Amino acid sequence: MNPLVTTGLDAQRGATALSVNVNKVALLRNTRGLGVPSVLRAAAFALEAGAHGITVHPRPDERHIRAHDVYELAELMQQWPQAEYNVEGNPFHNLMAFVRELAAKRLPIHQVTFVPDSALQSTSDHGWQFPQDAQRLAPLVAEARALGVRVSLFMDPLPQAMAAVRVLQAERVELYTESYARAHLAGDAETVLPAFAATARAALAEGLGLNAGHDLNRANLSDFLRAVPGVLEVSIGHALIADALELGYTETVRDYLRCIHRAAEAT
Repeated sequence: MNPLVTTGLDAQRGATALSVNVNKVALLRNTRGLGVPSVLRAAAFALEAGAHGITVHPRPDERHIRAHDVYELAELMQQWPQAEYNVEGNPFHNLMAFVRELAAKRLPIHQVTFVPDSALQSTSDHGWQFPQDAQRLAPLVAEARALGVRVSLFMDPLPQAMAAVRVLQAERVELYTESYARAHLAGDAETVLPAFAATARAALAEGLGLNAGHDLNRANLSDFLRAVPGVLEVSIGHALIADALELGYTETVRDYLRCIHRAAEAT
């Protein structure tokens, strides 16, 4: 067991938690029928290197993470009781079936992130809209919480929406950060960061926990965390797995942790 593994709620750690999304490992594995690269080994390497959690986003077409991966990873997470397992996806597709079965089997599932993606999307591209989505989300938020699972909603950087999230009784929001990543790449991050910072402050004022994810990478992560207060967790998959192809899992995870620590030291 890696003694550095902890959760995003560990006040003594004082830094943002890193959850590694292993979807792209599964995507590569699925191009052949040989079972390599191994999703389980990737997750174990990440946790051994100090990652604080594992994220998966199982889609209905199983283009990457498959049903057996969700359960096998949950079993693996039993060996890492201080780490968190985050399962994300659209609660109106296949997500809630996983939540119910993991809870029924008493397997780890610490957080569920509701994402409003369509079945045909290549990746998530927008957050939930309020008040439009509130009524249909409400019973699913309540069900997940009743099963003992923390609920996070994937949201655009809109400060005015945070009060509606709190009314819905979700516990966290995950800020959708693609617009920031694109702006950062263009050297124009300062034009979009104020909206993220304002949304973070609004979330904190409502008593919500704050996560972030989508196209965060080693080049932009520290800048984001310096500018946006109170981020408890970042979920990173595509860039991290791409980096791991060159650097290996261990050095890649450690470098992302260094990005997080640099941001913490600067604030």
